[in-house]
Amino acid sequence: MNTADTLTLAEVLGNGALAIMAYAILGVLLLVAGFYVVDLATPGRLSKVIRTDRNPNATVVAASGVAGVGLIVAASIWSSGGVLREGLLVTLVFGLVGIAAQTLCMFAFDKVTGFSVRELVREPTLQPAAILLSVTRFVIGLITAVAVI
Repeated sequence: MNTADTLTLAEVLGNGALAIMAYAILGVLLLVAGFYVVDLATPGRLSKVIRTDRNPNATVVAASGVAGVGLIVAASIWSSGGVLREGLLVTLVFGLVGIAAQTLCMFAFDKVTGFSVRELVREPTLQPAAILLSVTRFVIGLITAVAVI
């Protein structure tokens, strides 16, 4: 008889609820960290550029980064195998690796394509380069997520 057979329904629900809250808190912290790393790499306050200036380039670049980190967090949780402490550590490490990979992608994007991300997010109308960068950031998140699994 394994341990799961001896747990009461209340224990199973309590442990599950604790895991959900722990992963949700860590996931949100990683998403916020990912957003602020993009903010550091772009001119001005990103939240202001998106909310006040309504800049579509900044919005699509930030959104793709958050989506990519979300994929990494979800894959880390999926692959954790139900062990909460180890799963949280894996999620934290791989989430930070994903954020770093996306940041390096932004710098490489500048060098390889000749487009400046800093200039790109200043443009008031949606630019094709913003779409390309956004898809690249999302795919980096997807690749990292699949690597975790």
